[in-house]
Amino acid sequence: MTETFWGEFDLASLTLWLFWFFFAALVIYIQRENMREGYPLEDDEGRSSSNPGLFPLPNDKTFKLPHGRGIKKVPRDQNPERSEIAVRKVHGANGYPLEPTGDPMIDGIGPAAWAERRDEPELDGHGHNKLVPMSLKKDFMVSAGRDPCGFPVISGDGERVGEVVDLWIDVPEQLVRYFEFKLDDRCGGGTRLVPTTQARIWNGRLRIYSIFAAQFENIPTHASRSQVTLLEEDKISAYYGGGNLYAHVSRQEPQVG
Repeated sequence: MTETFWGEFDLASLTLWLFWFFFAALVIYIQRENMREGYPLEDDEGRSSSNPGLFPLPNDKTFKLPHGRGIKKVPRDQNPERSEIAVRKVHGANGYPLEPTGDPMIDGIGPAAWAERRDEPELDGHGHNKLVPMSLKKDFMVSAGRDPCGFPVISGDGERVGEVVDLWIDVPEQLVRYFEFKLDDRCGGGTRLVPTTQARIWNGRLRIYSIFAAQFENIPTHASRSQVTLLEEDKISAYYGGGNLYAHVSRQEPQVG
């Protein structure tokens, strides 16, 4: 044989075509992996989008959750989106803002919005609850400054609404994440949590500026006295955050004239 196969074959052309096929497959793979959250697409009001995308949804990926929490398949088992949100569009076209149709702090609108997280507590690396009341952890104590337990709780409009009764600590991080306070009977009674980032200790008082006295009764509660779930945390934090805008109509006006 005087000629070889490669002598009549364009190896450079083959290499180039293989690169283009590989690159196209890579783009499709990355795009499908990017669709594991937030798909199928929806419009501003939660209806199915008329443009679902060029590529199909990816196949399920299975994750074995730690500490005996079972198996999760993504995207099939991803948390559902919230339904029947009390908002309406100010204009028929997409892209216009939405306005609340009820009490946005209770309905979870805008800065008061919360996500459908798992209704189970966050765990540390050993499978123990990360957040627990200090009263249940005898090896923790307030070592600097005054213990705020017993301090009155003052609302954003300057009224006393309750009294601090406990601190909730992040055990692995060794820091206080929530104050627990008991509401006065005129404010609804029972106990509530407030994130430390939404409260200030000043002059022997715990001050919560984001909401007013009449709104403390509607603060989302936690079902267990010894633990708080991810879903409960999101709702609690969102309620206080929403108060920074929605607690009073004056807060929704421009701050600079």
